[in-house]
Amino acid sequence: MTTLLLIRHAVNDFVKTGKLAGRAAGVHLNEEGKAQAEALGLRLANAPLAVIYASPMERTIETAEAVARHHQKLGVTVFPEISEVDYGDWQGKSIGELRGRKMWDVVQEYPSRAYFPAGETMRAVQVRIVDAIETLAQRHPGQMIALVFHADLIKMALAHYLGMHLDVFQRIVVSPASISTLHLSHSRPFIIGMNDIAHVLELDRRRAAADAKQNADGGKSV
Repeated sequence: MTTLLLIRHAVNDFVKTGKLAGRAAGVHLNEEGKAQAEALGLRLANAPLAVIYASPMERTIETAEAVARHHQKLGVTVFPEISEVDYGDWQGKSIGELRGRKMWDVVQEYPSRAYFPAGETMRAVQVRIVDAIETLAQRHPGQMIALVFHADLIKMALAHYLGMHLDVFQRIVVSPASISTLHLSHSRPFIIGMNDIAHVLELDRRRAAADAKQNADGGKSV
């Protein structure tokens, strides 16, 4: 049985631009994302990982590298088959502009019929990611492997292995730096966990405690 950790990359600042990043180059983790990736790395420090795969995007590689720092014998292997959706002509466009297009509603409500001009269809994306996961499961029988990639692809993969239709895949929540765990053997798949963000929540808790202490210390009279 192969154990696959499906990990979403940590946060970046591109979302603040209000544009669709897609496969655009130069999208890096911000300071919050680096902290999330570090927390993720600590969370997986003792995991018996055999290999760490990442999408070719900088934000996924940087997240994967934070995990690899705790596994001295492992580097990060770039695996193009788990790359972000090819949004074609939509890449880099304003979300506000895209919301006005007829295809936007199809993407949101009926993704199995959706396509991106000069890019991929949503059906093809799901096939691509499931084929990639099956390939890696066969390549690493009996091992635990980490895949660091993108939210929609993780949702599509989970929907497939849960027996959900593609049209409802957006009901699944996949947060930044989250871990979803999939077991694959010769028969039925098992979803062991989804959207595990305990390490991110602990990071937030520690920050809140530190801020509260700083505020309390600052309010003391001398």
